Amino acid sequence: MDRLKRGARGLVALISVCAALFALWHLEQARHGLEIRRETAGATPVTIYRKAGGSPGPAVIITHGFAGSRQLMEAYALTLARSGYVAVSLDFEGHGRNAKPMSGDVTSVEGTTRKLMAEIGRVTDYALGLAGVDGRVALLGHSMASDIIVRQAKADPRVGAVVAISMFSQAVTATEPKNLLAITGEWETALRAEALKVARLAATDAAEGQTIGDVETGTARRVVVAPTVEHVAVLYSPTALREARDWLDKVFRYPGPPASGDLTLAGRPDRPAVAATGPAILLLLGAIVTLAWPASGLLPAGQQSAPQPIPLRTFLAAALVPALLTPLLLAPFDTRFLPVLVADYVALHLFVFALIALAILWRSGISLGQPVTISGLAFAGVGSGAALAAFGIIVFGGALDRYVASFMPTADRVAIIGLLAVGGVPFMLADSLLTGTGRAPLWRTILVRSAFLASLVLAVMLDLERLFFLLIILPVIVLFYAVFGTMGGWVGRRTGAPLAAGLGMGLTLAWALGVTFPLFGQD
Repeated sequence: MDRLKRGARGLVALISVCAALFALWHLEQARHGLEIRRETAGATPVTIYRKAGGSPGPAVIITHGFAGSRQLMEAYALTLARSGYVAVSLDFEGHGRNAKPMSGDVTSVEGTTRKLMAEIGRVTDYALGLAGVDGRVALLGHSMASDIIVRQAKADPRVGAVVAISMFSQAVTATEPKNLLAITGEWETALRAEALKVARLAATDAAEGQTIGDVETGTARRVVVAPTVEHVAVLYSPTALREARDWLDKVFRYPGPPASGDLTLAGRPDRPAVAATGPAILLLLGAIVTLAWPASGLLPAGQQSAPQPIPLRTFLAAALVPALLTPLLLAPFDTRFLPVLVADYVALHLFVFALIALAILWRSGISLGQPVTISGLAFAGVGSGAALAAFGIIVFGGALDRYVASFMPTADRVAIIGLLAVGGVPFMLADSLLTGTGRAPLWRTILVRSAFLASLVLAVMLDLERLFFLLIILPVIVLFYAVFGTMGGWVGRRTGAPLAAGLGMGLTLAWALGVTFPLFGQD
């Protein structure tokens, strides 16, 4: 049986490595023939994408949404650069590699919005001064950035076109901004309605997929829907990528005029394919997660029999009581002590939740199950936990950072990650105990993790104004459970040590949250 299991692990490892290498080849091929370099425009980190040895062309300033980074927008940057544009992708203040915190009132146009508009203006000045830019410029942005680029395009007469992805903005008029393309995902129901409403400011009978207005006068409008995608997947949709490129080609008539207004631009038969990197990214990340199973076989084997299940009454108390009490206990207090939006609250929520859960388990006689001794690295599960954290942060996180979203912290975020770990590690220790180191029935795992998510939602309901942004990071936590929870389960089942899964997942959770939350400071 052991030999069969070792053989299965070896086969899975081989398949995973081959799949990862194939995905990496595809992703790097998307960059082939391009010059990509990182610079700064003032204090703003920018990445410039252009065709090696290409002719001068328009610049496109590419901006991301809230809690995003320039990596999320890279499919657009690669597509446009391969088509002859100079793509300049930035990290907004407080996001990604940008160490300058966001500031201002996030609820007011005259607050944070105006500051981010000014940042786009500075990057536009920088881009127009680059060699190889022919003096023309467009703005492209997703979600939060869609409103900012609409407002900035209205304020800056140099902007000749706007591509707003998942747009919501009250600043659009019948004629401004110039030459607006709105792209939404098929499953973004509310944003689809908003985009169509905007188009009908110019023509009451405007429909999705229809171009209205005139490019020459700057009044052109087009609303398109990318099929079978939502708010994030729209960033990788081949339809969305083609529409963005074709719209800019139409506006700038670059490198030649379109044929009778045809957006397929039959006059450009040499146009390269769009950089549809989404499937390769999913393959790479899936291969890395799958590789964690055979890799867990390299860890010291612990007790292989399933642990004695926690009595149902104790389990329900430890899972549900902290979910209810934690937001109620924290509600009266001002928890803002970190220069990061709501991360300080999350750190406290994790810590208090863990204390209550662990106290309930301890009073019922349930502990980590092994003594912790200081003898080299032979702590109970510490070495295995460190290995899990290293795999998650370095291997999986390294792939994320290159191809998906910023995952490597600036110096300002290191201390924030440390404080989040104070809550994250005990929280994941409690999670590991309640899920039986990955061996509890599935319904118990779902209940434990759903209870925590519900606890965060309750906290938002108790203080919507202060904690609204918690709702935006809920998907990050769901993804964390899906990805790192799976890897933590494999490690827990191999080692039989709650501390291994708890420590590894806790450190990784702290890291993931620490690099996701935008930095925020006072004016």
